[in-house]
Amino acid sequence: MAPLQRIAISGASGLIGTALVGHLRSEGHTVQKFVRRSAISADEISWDPIAGTVDLNALEGIDAVIHLAGAGVGDKRWNAKYKATILNSRLLGTTTIANAVAAVKPSVFISASAVGWYGESGNRAVVESDRAGDDFLATVCREWESAADLAGPDIRTVKIRTGLILDPTGGALGKMLPLFRLGLGGRMGSGQQWWSWITLHDEIRAICHLLESSLSGPVNLTSPNPVTNQEFTAALARALHRPAVFPVPAFALKLALGGFSNEILGSKKVMPSKLSEDGFTFDYPHLINALDVLVEK
Repeated sequence: MAPLQRIAISGASGLIGTALVGHLRSEGHTVQKFVRRSAISADEISWDPIAGTVDLNALEGIDAVIHLAGAGVGDKRWNAKYKATILNSRLLGTTTIANAVAAVKPSVFISASAVGWYGESGNRAVVESDRAGDDFLATVCREWESAADLAGPDIRTVKIRTGLILDPTGGALGKMLPLFRLGLGGRMGSGQQWWSWITLHDEIRAICHLLESSLSGPVNLTSPNPVTNQEFTAALARALHRPAVFPVPAFALKLALGGFSNEILGSKKVMPSKLSEDGFTFDYPHLINALDVLVEK
């Protein structure tokens, strides 16, 4: 990416944020991280999403803002309290960052969203122009993306609808690997549900592409080749040279995960229409090749 930029990132300590900060700095860009305390160095910007405050002086002259912060949807069992935490962390955080963006006016604002926007799509492929679903996570995504619009119409705002991120250091793959390495993995539920995935490597490349692109609005960050859960688990077992003969029944997932089980058992066949039309090419468009590389890490 050129020329060199000054970029502010929230959620910089998460799975995506950590990798993105490292990559951008390796390319020579200046990265400042939003922190929920007083800043103690020049590469930090103090903010408080509960109070709705940001140190605007530290943001002055920023070229791009990337907002990734939010409570993890798969970190805890969903109950009423944690569902409120998921929603509020996105609404309050995005409102705070978007208002700051409106004040300092960077060239681009990239705000996280998720393929949860589409709800249950069954076997139907969906693209950015498709309507939102009607389940809990779809509702969260609608509110989340609406909050990003507070940046104003004169700011190029991109809402990245990310799929299942694959990396051995965290996320779903990080949780699945130990069981599958022991030969205890298998399909989840019927296995016929579609999973829309992307490697962390391509996620970072896509975000960097969007920093320089003219795209705005929602953009799906998913591989062009989604797979069924049965195909996913079979491919992971193959990459590890292990069997995948221990299916997890739907009722067990519901008991263990509560409402979040719907995201594991639900089907989302999401296509990266706008990215592809914009000329972005994936280094890992196919699952088998991606997993062969990832399990060796």
